[in-house]
Amino acid sequence: MKKKAVQDRLPRYLFKWFGFALLLGITVGTLSAWFLIALEQVTRFRLAHGWLLLCLPLVGLVFGYLYSHFGKNSARGNNLVIDRSNGGKESVPLRLIPLTFFGTVFTHLTGGSVGREGTAVQMGGACADNLGKLFRVSSSDREVLVICGIAAGFGSIFGTPIAGTIFALEVLSIGVLRTDALFPAFFASFFANTVTLLWGVHHTHYAMENIPAFSVPLFFKLIALGAAFGLIGRLFSRAIYWIKRFYAGRIFQAAWRNAIGGLVVVLLVLLFSGQRYLGLSLPLLDDAFAGRAEIFDFLKKLFYTVITLGAGFQGGEVTPLFEIGATLGSTLAPLLHLAIPFAAALGFVGVFSGATNTPIACFVMGLELFDGQAMPYFFLICVVSFLLSGNSGIYGAQQVRVAKPRFF
Repeated sequence: MKKKAVQDRLPRYLFKWFGFALLLGITVGTLSAWFLIALEQVTRFRLAHGWLLLCLPLVGLVFGYLYSHFGKNSARGNNLVIDRSNGGKESVPLRLIPLTFFGTVFTHLTGGSVGREGTAVQMGGACADNLGKLFRVSSSDREVLVICGIAAGFGSIFGTPIAGTIFALEVLSIGVLRTDALFPAFFASFFANTVTLLWGVHHTHYAMENIPAFSVPLFFKLIALGAAFGLIGRLFSRAIYWIKRFYAGRIFQAAWRNAIGGLVVVLLVLLFSGQRYLGLSLPLLDDAFAGRAEIFDFLKKLFYTVITLGAGFQGGEVTPLFEIGATLGSTLAPLLHLAIPFAAALGFVGVFSGATNTPIACFVMGLELFDGQAMPYFFLICVVSFLLSGNSGIYGAQQVRVAKPRFF
C-alpha cells in the first residue's frame, strides 16, 4: 500500500514541478536576456564616452539611497536568496528585481568593475519566492522554488544549464547538496537558458586547445596551479569582506558609502590608468586565451573589482573571477611550460571554485564551456582550489555543514 501511495504521488509531483520550472524558465530567461542585451548596449556606449566614469559616485549615491529607503532587505542581495533557500524567514521582495537590474546596468554604464551572475541569481530568487507566495506553496516547496530560481538565473546568464543546476544545489552550504531540488532546478535552468537563446542572445565560448597527455610532472604542475587558484579565490573573498567592513565602520549611511567608494574607484582608475579593468572587462578573457595577458592583469582586475563591490555597488563576482583566473593561468603557463589556452581554461574555473566553494558546479562548467577531454584536469584543479580556499567564500550566507580539514 505504501509503495502504491508513493507511485500515485509521482505524476502529481512531476506535473507540479515541471509547471513551476516552465514558468520560472520563461520569466527568468526573459529577464536574463534583457539584462544581457542591456549590458552589451551600455558597455558599447561607455567605451565610446569615457567621461561616464566620472558619474560612478553619483550612481552609487542614487542606488544607495534607493536601496536604503525603498529596498528594505533587498540590500542583502545574494545572501538573502541563499538564506531563503536554506529556510530563512525573510522573503525575497519583487522590488529586488528592478533595483538589482538597473543598479547593475548603471554600474556598468559608469565603469564599475562588477559581474552579472549576482543580478541574475537575485532576479531568479525574487521571481521564485513570489511565485511560491502566489500559489501558496508550503515553506519547504518555497525553498525548492528559490533554488530553482538560482539555477535558472545562473544557467541562463552563462549558457550553462547543467552547471547552473549544480551551482544552485551546491552553493547553499559546504558539504551538503540539496538533491531534493534536482529535478525542478534542472528544468528551470534548461528552460531559462533556452528562452534566453530564443531572444537572440549568444554566449561566448573559448577554445582550450593543446590538452597534454597525463604525466607525473604534469600532475604536480596541476597541483601548483590549483593551489594558486584557491589562494587567489580566498584573497578575493576576504578582500571584499574587509573592504565592506572598513566602509561600514566609518560611513554609516549606505548612499554616502557608495558615493565615496565610487569616488575612490574613479580616482584610482585615473591615477593608474585602470580603464582596462572597468565594467565586465571581457577583452581580458580574449587576451588570456590568446597569450596577450599582461603579467599583473589578474591582480589589477581583482583590485578594481573588490574596491567596487566592497563599496556596495550592484553586480556579480563570477565574471571577474573568470577573468582573474584565466589571466592568472595565462601568466603562470610559461613558467610551468604549459599551453596558455589550457592553463587559462583551468584558471577560468579554478578561481571560481575557490571563491564560491562550489567545486562540482565549476567542474561541470568546465565541461560545458571547454573540452571533455580535459575532464580529469578540471576536476583536480577544482578540488585542490576548493580545499585551499578556506570555509568562507564570497557568499556570507553559505552555511558550513561539513567543514574542510583544519590543515586547509
